[in-house]
Amino acid sequence: MNRERLANGLTQMGVAFDAEALDRFEAFHAILDAYNARMDLTAVLDEDERIDRHDLDSAAPLAHGLIAPEAKIIDVGTGAGFPGMPLLILRPDLRMTFLDALQKRIAFLQDALAKLGLRAETLHARAEDAARMAAHREAYDVAVSRAVAGAATLQELTLPFVRQGGVSIAWKGPGVAQELTAGRRAAFVLGGTVRGVVDAPVPGRRDWAHVLLVTDKTGKTPAAYPRRAGTPGKKPLGT
Repeated sequence: MNRERLANGLTQMGVAFDAEALDRFEAFHAILDAYNARMDLTAVLDEDERIDRHDLDSAAPLAHGLIAPEAKIIDVGTGAGFPGMPLLILRPDLRMTFLDALQKRIAFLQDALAKLGLRAETLHARAEDAARMAAHREAYDVAVSRAVAGAATLQELTLPFVRQGGVSIAWKGPGVAQELTAGRRAAFVLGGTVRGVVDAPVPGRRDWAHVLLVTDKTGKTPAAYPRRAGTPGKKPLGT
C-alpha cells in the first residue's frame, strides 16, 4: 500500500491520523486482497485507486466534523466495510455496527476486525428488517451508507435507525440535485429534515465528485416504516 499517498490525502482533507492507523489500513488492504481472491468484495484492485475511492472517500465526514467522539454508528449495506472500516480505523472510539444482507461479507468483516484489533458489532440482515428490531430502531447517533440507491430510498433505509437529534449521512454522486426533491419528501415522512449537501472531494482527483447528503433526525419514524424488504427500492417515498 502507498502509505505516503494515504497520509498526504488525509492531511490535505484535514483528517487526523497516526502511524497505527496507517498500519491498520495496510493490514486491512492485505486482508481484503486475500478474501477478494475467492469472493467478490471489491472491483477496485489498484492500490492507489483503492486509497482514493475507498479509504479517503470514506473519511469525508471526518473532514467536515460530522461525527462526534464516541458516536454510535451503523454502516447500512457496508459491503466490504466501506465507509465503516476506514472511519473506525481513523476513529477507534466510535461504536460501530456493520450491517449487511450477505453472511459472507459479515464473516469477512468479523475476521478483519479480529486481525486488526478493533471492536465493533456486526449484523447479518436486510436494512428493512434490522430497523424493526428493538435493539437497533432509533438507537444510533449516525447512520452512514455508500449504497447505490436513490436519495429517497436511502432515507428509508437509514433514518429508522437514527435517534432524534442524530444524523444520516449518504454518499451520493453529482446527480444528487435531481434526487433532492424526493429525498426531502421522504425524509419528512420518516421524521427527518435534509440539512443539505456537502462537497466531499478526494484530493488530487478531478474525476471524483462525491457529495454527502446530510439529513437530521428531527422527529420519530412512524411505525409503518421502513416498509417490507425490497419495497423502498422499488417504490421510493416522495416520488
